[in-house]
Amino acid sequence: TYIGPTATENDVAYLRPETAQAIFAQFRNVCDSSRVKVPFGISQIGKAFRNEVTPKNFTFRSREFEQMELEFFIKPDEAVKIIHGKVTAWSEGADLSEPKPDWGWEMWHRYWVAQRTAYYASIGLGVDVLDYYWQSKADLAHYARACVDILFKFPFGTDELEGVAARGSFDLTQHQNHSGKQLEYFDEELKAACDAMTPEQKSFFVEETFSQRTNPKTSLEEITATCEKLFKGLYIPHVIEPSAGLDRLALAILTNSFDEEVVTDDKGKSETRTVLRFHPRIAPIKVGVFPLLKNKPELVAKAREVVAMLRPHMNVFYDETAAIGRRYRRQDEVGTPFGVTIDFETLGETSPELKDTVTLRERDSMEQKRIPISQLLPFLLGKIL
Repeated sequence: TYIGPTATENDVAYLRPETAQAIFAQFRNVCDSSRVKVPFGISQIGKAFRNEVTPKNFTFRSREFEQMELEFFIKPDEAVKIIHGKVTAWSEGADLSEPKPDWGWEMWHRYWVAQRTAYYASIGLGVDVLDYYWQSKADLAHYARACVDILFKFPFGTDELEGVAARGSFDLTQHQNHSGKQLEYFDEELKAACDAMTPEQKSFFVEETFSQRTNPKTSLEEITATCEKLFKGLYIPHVIEPSAGLDRLALAILTNSFDEEVVTDDKGKSETRTVLRFHPRIAPIKVGVFPLLKNKPELVAKAREVVAMLRPHMNVFYDETAAIGRRYRRQDEVGTPFGVTIDFETLGETSPELKDTVTLRERDSMEQKRIPISQLLPFLLGKIL
């Protein structure tokens, strides 16, 4: 391809436009070495490149980016029909919570759209900031059966975050045709089901498959050849492909989390609070630990005990410098969801029943409550896992 707006010899570059093809090239190796059974998936993260003539919108549109792709291999609908006697197609309100053996490609495609939506919700990108564009037949790539773009409402406009495509058997078929290497998958369950079929049933299956073909240009001879492969337990798996840009996801998280709000203290003084409202699961720092005063050795010692208890399980930031309010603000700005303050109540000096409790502050609401140190780790783990 060419890099930039001009197309001269000096602009030629040889860089991969996606990470997926390496997965297809290694399909046979993965099957033979891992002994996996369809359905299964292969995922990877890697660097990809595009000839963006005008990179823009910060890191949204760039020539070099990190791409996350999953190739999820499924049985073709014809194989599902032979094994289970039916193919469950998508219908409104269908249960997508748990995959079923008789699912056809439509159900698998919808399942992965739902799974990806649930993933985004789990890291703080809910349906209120997402949108979907179901591509029409005119929009689809020539090999795709369906594709949905998962969109995010960026400050500069709603744009694509991820695509989930039903790619059929196109990729593996092309690799097989051009490499001369057999990439067909032998399905023992399919072979057993075919062995139980009578010649009449096989003949009827061929005729039925031909009558239900989606491409009117496909000949009876081609359908017959495909069915003969199926009767031997062989097929080229079809693929559902969720493909997302890691850089775009990071940008979406940052823009969705950044907030400025005016807060008023007890004395009526107002100030602007800058806060990154990261979901606790993805916040780089999970909790800040603060002794109320750094010149009180007993407070510092207890605070460091709390840090030692939490640090094996999460990223903890210890801070003893400046007023406690200023320390809270520092952690708000970097998105730390929780703050733990060790004060004189922790030592039991003001009230014996509060001994070995700490003040737990929640970033978004700024609410504070007392919690026993013994309950602190389970509470935080429940929020960040």
